[in-house]
Amino acid sequence: MTTDLVRMENERLEMRLLLEAIYQKSGYDFRGYASAHIKRRLEHVRNRAGLATFCEVTHRLIWDAEFFDSVLSALSINVTEMFRDPGFYRAVREQVLPVLKTYPFIKVWHAGCAAGQEVYSMAIVLAEEGMKDRAQIYATDINPPVLEIARRGIYPLDAVRHYTANYQKAGGASSFSEYYTADYDSVAVKTALKQNVLFSPHNLVTDGIFGEMHVIFCRNVLIYFGDDLQNKVIKLFLDSLCNGGFLCLGTKESLRFSEHADAFEVVDAREKIYRKRPALPTPEAEAE
Repeated sequence: MTTDLVRMENERLEMRLLLEAIYQKSGYDFRGYASAHIKRRLEHVRNRAGLATFCEVTHRLIWDAEFFDSVLSALSINVTEMFRDPGFYRAVREQVLPVLKTYPFIKVWHAGCAAGQEVYSMAIVLAEEGMKDRAQIYATDINPPVLEIARRGIYPLDAVRHYTANYQKAGGASSFSEYYTADYDSVAVKTALKQNVLFSPHNLVTDGIFGEMHVIFCRNVLIYFGDDLQNKVIKLFLDSLCNGGFLCLGTKESLRFSEHADAFEVVDAREKIYRKRPALPTPEAEAE
């Protein structure tokens, strides 16, 4: 084996040991994430800390709680924006909400909500469709500091122009400025949007189901997971949805190759919106 191959194999082993250390120390499990994604994130952590090897990263995160938190933050997925992919929100208005309006009360789960921009985007849509007061929104993420940002709902002022353009393209029925207050270099979402929204920590890899959800949003998270972990999380969503409930994924994600694909029907292939099929009766139930 050449020197370069030995070095690469040793580095892969160091990464596996690092991820195992994170799991054993905290319960956060990144072992099933896509290897290329994890490697890029860990290299960034290592270089930023001025460390030479992943073994050095492992040693430091075991003994340094503040450094551990910084590693966790680096591995978490926090890229989002208000009304990201405006066509998706148009599709939700036109194809999902007419069905949900037939229910007296709905439960919505934003899984991997990051800093909350998409949670508040959906709260705006529900408000404009007259559904906000009869909806309970659960917003979860693995990263507690990021969840705190989401709870506060305070975002940079220089992002508002982009958010406003997204909102208009998404079919916004009002003026986007009605939903926030500006103060110096930041904006804060109005209190009304936070009503019926519960932010809480949840680990998609290790935690249990949220039962009887009418719609689950998990957009641009699965792309960072390996195949086995994707299947595990999709099964979690399947078990968390009521019959006829909707699953909304990101534009680069799909159920096409999932072992649970047959449990869903495609509502909008372009915008990656799916609906849970009614469960088939078991032989035991048919015999009764």
